[in-house]
Amino acid sequence: MNGVYKAFWLDENDHLVVLDQRVLPFIESSVTITNTKECVEAIKNMTVRGAGVIGNVAAFGVYLGARECTSDLAQLIQKAQLIRASRPTAVNLMWAVDRMIEVAKKSSKEMMLEALKEEAIKISDEDCLRSRRIGELGADIFEEIMRQKGQKSINVLTHCNAGWLAIVDEGSALAPIYEAHKRGIDIHVWVDETRPRNQGANLTAWELAKAGIKHTVIADNTGGHLMQHQQVDVCITGADRVSRGGDAANKIGTYLKALAAFDNQIPFYIALPLSTFDFTIVDGVKDIEIEIRDEDEVKFIRGLDKQGEYTKVQIVQDVSKALNYGFDVTPARLITGLITDRGVCQANIEAIEAMCEDLL
Repeated sequence: MNGVYKAFWLDENDHLVVLDQRVLPFIESSVTITNTKECVEAIKNMTVRGAGVIGNVAAFGVYLGARECTSDLAQLIQKAQLIRASRPTAVNLMWAVDRMIEVAKKSSKEMMLEALKEEAIKISDEDCLRSRRIGELGADIFEEIMRQKGQKSINVLTHCNAGWLAIVDEGSALAPIYEAHKRGIDIHVWVDETRPRNQGANLTAWELAKAGIKHTVIADNTGGHLMQHQQVDVCITGADRVSRGGDAANKIGTYLKALAAFDNQIPFYIALPLSTFDFTIVDGVKDIEIEIRDEDEVKFIRGLDKQGEYTKVQIVQDVSKALNYGFDVTPARLITGLITDRGVCQANIEAIEAMCEDLL
């Protein structure tokens, strides 16, 4: 830790270097962020993505912003608001920026830079520890499912990417998978491709391959069929925001997986650090803002051509419009449980408030 993580790190000049998630798995490259504008661009264009990592990068972005404006608090607050508004759905982003600004307000001008750097590292280090705890609790659930079913292996279905590219340094939904693999459990993962940006096929499969974990990439519409034919034992996803009532916003298509799991009596879990809760919202379906992204993400796809060149290909005709919601909300009634770093709880307001009483 100490400012060095799998998905991003501080270099010798205290610039933030991030893995460019837009070009994985075919190209492994990085982007260096030196100021507020570059931080906002990296979050907006999804050079970095995933609720936790967005929050971590935003925290370091506030530190870089303070360096940019020589620790002028008024200017820093303006810069921080630009970072805070860079994407609307992932609550970790707002939480991290607000936490950094509170530190700035309490710091002298002379000590502000060092205090902000320490706080950004602290936020990321805390996420690392949360991720490990989520992994342990989730792997325990996997083992219990195997015990109940009398199995020596388990098939897990996940949607989008909630590994270390999204939550440092093990992930949320993938953290239990990594932990199960470490325990020697025979685990296989069904990886939804996750259109339109293909985070499952591009990022989750890349992470699992690097870890030597068995996995199969499937088209997004395949999960229900697999569940009907008893080829899925448990579903687990991450979240970008979870309401006080237990509704979970995650990558578009998660709701459909939850419906299929419910219809086939398959456990459906959401894994999240506490920073992903939004206690100001009770009804997530009604009140969580859903980001609408550029229609070109639907109309174009990126990959390797026959010559091995990384390229962009149009798959929808020009005259057709495309609608690109980035997220949907899975109602609490479809969620078996919430796996958090503080424990596993039911997805309802009473259980969440009891677990998080000190945070309300």
